[in-house]
Amino acid sequence: MNKQHVLILTALIVLTSLILGVLAYPHLPKTAASHWDELGNPNGYMSRFWLVALIPLLIAGLTAMLMVLPGIDPLRKNITSFQNEYNQFIVFFGLFMLYIHTLSIFWNLGYKFNLSRLATPGMGLFIFLVGTMVEKAKRNFFIGIRTPWTLSSDSVWDKTHWLGGKLFKVSGLLALGGFIFPDLSVYFLLIPLLGSSLFLLAYSYLVFRKESLSA
Repeated sequence: MNKQHVLILTALIVLTSLILGVLAYPHLPKTAASHWDELGNPNGYMSRFWLVALIPLLIAGLTAMLMVLPGIDPLRKNITSFQNEYNQFIVFFGLFMLYIHTLSIFWNLGYKFNLSRLATPGMGLFIFLVGTMVEKAKRNFFIGIRTPWTLSSDSVWDKTHWLGGKLFKVSGLLALGGFIFPDLSVYFLLIPLLGSSLFLLAYSYLVFRKESLSA
């Protein structure tokens, strides 16, 4: 998947989200639910204009930022080695946001369901895809597990990202448990993800220290 494909697919995603919002707008309440707790109860609200406009703007803005970052990275040549996975990540991010956008609009149109529960599979797949990209990532300043120790050594970077990819994939699969146990969804999502992140932070330091002592 090249940059042109990313731009075309993202434009279609943004256009789809805008069309959905425009069609739904007259039927939405003036103050719409915009955030839900783990049980699917709304606990945050915004105007219907922002409910319709916010996610398309986020998709467009964040996609533009993600497309620019590789070009300004001093180690941008390393990014070409996993450019395909990175481009897939950008497109899937847009699809995930469109999915959440669709769920939130239909909920506010009166189709009552546990939005948090239905969002869980998308979140799990998103984390799994992050793991796929992390596994392939080579040292750079914007994308991946960036600690002082991974950024200072290709060897530490590669070892940390090989393990990190596996851990994020497992975290993504565990997040799917929130679909089965919706009242525990936040724990299925956050505990594996935070645990993996903290472990990788310590792991990168230990690998760096071991290599420094053996040098």
